[in-house]
Amino acid sequence: MFALEHADVRQLIADHPWAELISSSPDDGGDLVVSHLPILQDPDTAEPVVLGHLAAEDARIHQLGDRRVVLVVQGPHGYISPTWYQDGPFVPTWNFAVAHLHGVPEVLDATETFRILDATCERMEAERGSGWKLSGVQEYADRIAPYTTGFRLVPDRIVGKSKMSQDKPPEIVDRVIAALQTDQVHGNQPLARQMRTARDQA
Repeated sequence: MFALEHADVRQLIADHPWAELISSSPDDGGDLVVSHLPILQDPDTAEPVVLGHLAAEDARIHQLGDRRVVLVVQGPHGYISPTWYQDGPFVPTWNFAVAHLHGVPEVLDATETFRILDATCERMEAERGSGWKLSGVQEYADRIAPYTTGFRLVPDRIVGKSKMSQDKPPEIVDRVIAALQTDQVHGNQPLARQMRTARDQA
């Protein structure tokens, strides 16, 4: 297991815009509250800083802005079969990249929230090349935007982890990457790419 540098965490946020927000709610006896939501890396900082939005009701349940949260950003992950090693003895494992960002989010006003909604649409639609803009449905967007809450999370604690077979000899890492590219059951192209990046940076 390797720790991710801040630059790697920043890239993880930018590349994986779907996250989990977890907090503890005193209203339910301390039970955990979990929301799934789209996020963005704040483009105005070189540090891992998250911009996001969620339903206003979910924000109320989390007591967003008043309580600590953990935001979980999950990168490529997948099962690694010991049959790919061609050596041994080995056991199965799971490779992954993940970041846990801790802190108290700053709740944003209506204008900043709308900017995040607009930027989120632009980030996702850019991959499609559709040219679709939130401004194209401005009246409708203005009606529904108040039902969302935007936030900015500057984490005071970051735990970034990467397990990409770094403990294995280079020839085994290469075999695993090749298997992830071709295996009919556990093939995983995103994980293969992440493993190549980790290998080349080692």
